[in-house]
Amino acid sequence: MADIFDKIVAGEIPSYKVYEDDDVLAFLDISQVTPGHTLMVPKQHVADIFAYDEELAERVLTKLPKIARAIKASNPDIIGVNILSNNGEAAGQSVFHSHWHILPRYADDHVKIPTGDNSADYTPEQYVAIADNIIAHLED
Repeated sequence: MADIFDKIVAGEIPSYKVYEDDDVLAFLDISQVTPGHTLMVPKQHVADIFAYDEELAERVLTKLPKIARAIKASNPDIIGVNILSNNGEAAGQSVFHSHWHILPRYADDHVKIPTGDNSADYTPEQYVAIADNIIAHLED
């Protein structure tokens, strides 16, 4: 079943395109959290970051800097960007077609990205154990 991004890629639903090539489509997010808020989606349907192979990742993810630079250059009031991707329902993913939010940041835009500092809860040994466990699961 096609999701909303598949339909946008296919031209069945209109969008405000800002970039398109053989691999990706970038268009304004209808929510416009801040002016210029853009979504970048792979044209090939892939559910989330876990479903990418290296070739697709290279073809898609290398486009992020180009689009982010264009967004930043489009308005002198943009002082930075957040690049966000939710992967999996528990992470807040609501459309199960991989995508990145490129969110322009402005002085006093009042946007709060949820973060927390739990560093007081970890010992150096716990950090080492977590890092070693991740390293052990890296794929070549």
